[in-house]
Amino acid sequence: MTTDMMKAVRQHEFGGPEVLRYEDAPTPELKAGEVLVRVHAIGLNPPDWYLRDGYKTLPPEWRPQVTFPLILGTDISGVIEAVADDVQRYSVGDEVYSMVRFPSGLAGGSGAYAEFVSVLASEIAHKPSSIDHVHAAAAPMSLLTAWQFMVARGHEEQNPLQAQQHVPVPLEGKTVLVNGAAGGVGHFAVQIAKWKGAHVIAVASGEHETFLRELGADEFIDYTKTPPEEVVHDVDLVLDTLGGPSTGRFLRTLKRGGALFPVFPLGFSGGEEAATQGFTVSATQVRSNGAQLEEVGRLLDDGTIRVAIDSEFPLHDAHKAHERAAQGHIRGKIALTLRDSHRLLKDTS
Repeated sequence: MTTDMMKAVRQHEFGGPEVLRYEDAPTPELKAGEVLVRVHAIGLNPPDWYLRDGYKTLPPEWRPQVTFPLILGTDISGVIEAVADDVQRYSVGDEVYSMVRFPSGLAGGSGAYAEFVSVLASEIAHKPSSIDHVHAAAAPMSLLTAWQFMVARGHEEQNPLQAQQHVPVPLEGKTVLVNGAAGGVGHFAVQIAKWKGAHVIAVASGEHETFLRELGADEFIDYTKTPPEEVVHDVDLVLDTLGGPSTGRFLRTLKRGGALFPVFPLGFSGGEEAATQGFTVSATQVRSNGAQLEEVGRLLDDGTIRVAIDSEFPLHDAHKAHERAAQGHIRGKIALTLRDSHRLLKDTS
């Protein structure tokens, strides 16, 4: 029996970056409704290292059961290699980008750290023609997160941490504060808010000020010198890309009727205070959506939204990319490239 093989980065146990192995793996089999993409670049995201180390940030009862070996990663850009018979919209040779199987792939990895990945046709979109594969691969999860929090949810799945559905708020003419503004979600959120007509306050460390002002920030706060909650008032919306237990401090920056959107809502304990003050605290989980990627792709294509690349690593150095992520203070996104690894190997057994 002959099995098509590819190169991929897999892990066989939980742990640090050292558990990521560059090795041979079976090429995904194409199923109904899917396309097979020859990957040119991969974007890294926090769920990659959350899964790599065993979801230690989640309560034990929430941690999915994982089957090894697994292939990390969700965000890809590449060229369609094959198309299932029932897929009509796409053809072999099309350049596409995608957030693959998220969150449905949380338990076993979505398979993006590889030469080939199978993707539901509903989760892909045509790659914006004016940007390269690296910039396209770096966009999906972070850009869709900002979009689904701030513009259109794109799905009806209920966030189990809150009673109400997440609803984006109007941005035109409003004041929006983005915490963690230089990171993956943050630098897109700044641009979206500005495009929608908001007055944007960006919070990040001082070395990112010029970068964020170039993206459209009207005001900048260096959090290493000034706690933003001590100097900012009457904000309509805070998008806290860091979230967690400290996100409640931003309640004091809001005007009555304002909203706090923590991207990572676990640990927030100020619900009663928020309700008393007339504030809305709400979050959603980003989900794959090819139609939205087509929509935001037009903004990437015409330069309305730019993708910042912090650093690039070849696929076989994925562990080094994860080491870079662990250092923090990322400007934009980290990407993996496959420029020198495109070959389909044969393993006969």
